[in-house]
Amino acid sequence: MIEIKVPELAESISEGTISQWLINIGDKVAKGDSIVELETDKVNIELNAEDSGVVTKVLKEPGDTVEVGDVIAIIEENAAEGSAPASSTAAPEKPAQETINQPSTQPEPELPKAERPIASPAARKMARELGIDLSQVRSSDPLGRIRPDDVKAHTQTPAVQEAPKVEKTSAKPAVQKQIDEDFDKPVERVRMSRRRQTIAKRLVEVQHTAAMLTTFNEVDMSAIMNLRNQRKDAFFEKHGVRLGFMSFFTKAVVSALKQFPLLNAEIQGDELILKKFYDIGIAVAAPEGLVVPIVRDANKKNFAEIEGEISNLGKKARDNALTLNDLQGGTFTITNGGVFGSLMSTPILNSPQVGILGMHKIQTRPVAIDEVRMENRPMMYIALSYDHRIVDGKEAVSFLATVKELLEDPHSLLLEG
Repeated sequence: MIEIKVPELAESISEGTISQWLINIGDKVAKGDSIVELETDKVNIELNAEDSGVVTKVLKEPGDTVEVGDVIAIIEENAAEGSAPASSTAAPEKPAQETINQPSTQPEPELPKAERPIASPAARKMARELGIDLSQVRSSDPLGRIRPDDVKAHTQTPAVQEAPKVEKTSAKPAVQKQIDEDFDKPVERVRMSRRRQTIAKRLVEVQHTAAMLTTFNEVDMSAIMNLRNQRKDAFFEKHGVRLGFMSFFTKAVVSALKQFPLLNAEIQGDELILKKFYDIGIAVAAPEGLVVPIVRDANKKNFAEIEGEISNLGKKARDNALTLNDLQGGTFTITNGGVFGSLMSTPILNSPQVGILGMHKIQTRPVAIDEVRMENRPMMYIALSYDHRIVDGKEAVSFLATVKELLEDPHSLLLEG
């Protein structure tokens, strides 16, 4: 008998929630096969079998909280495939979760594990809900990994449109919805995901532990927009990635952090840790909640490298494919509420960082050029939230003014790399 235990996940993660089982009782698994998806505070992680055998028991259901070291399933080395332990024969077997290959009401296929398609957790979930066999889905990924877009494309084929509807699994979902009649009128209770609970907890903690203030400024985006229009085609042809705004802001932030190092620091007890590296977090709205993947050593990257990494991290966030390494660390964060139409907001610090820059919607507004002339210019409000415990108002305002000046003179950023 081999016990499948929750392994050490990361230094700051001691527990998680069973998101979905990727196997059924009776499945034969090989060493290294993915068996369960675990939702942690930061990302969803697939746990792999450390030994080969047949799954004879599943001890935790989707939605259950597990800690490092907990036994969550049992594998028998000599059991026959499709078998269950003798103690379980008295009652009907309750499947833990459908496999990644089959619709929820179909039996486990004969396809060997090694030949099963590789798919992101989000793609598996979508396929399971739609009753789609992932082995029939064509991947657009050069490495063959099936993503949600591939599943969506598969649903447009006639074979899928004509297929009979498949009942959804009766297994308990990670998020349960119930109608609550305890109020005068119906309401719906929706269980918060572990990640959403963690986000809520940390945001409140930041407001309780940091002396957070926000200062604002505005940027005339004319020069950046003109430069992008002039160079975007050549940039794309040369680098294979589009020239966006984020690389300009990342470059400007790194340059300003070098001038105002306290905004690239953190507090540990009665000491300040002044960081001599520039790992910039880029806030992304993922399906499970806000995540902040890191562009590491941003000071050493050129515009194309920054744009390429941000694009890759954004896609991984949307596919729920970010790893812990993508999210750990970070010295300063940039968040862009403008993509959702926000004109002005107060970003909350990403602890233990002491600074976060908020970008907002570009809006054409009349601007006074001098005492006589007015012009309509594309303007953006920017906001800097900072921890007043170590960053004074003068330094924060000067930092934001420096970012503004650099953005309004983007050629200077290009000269820096």
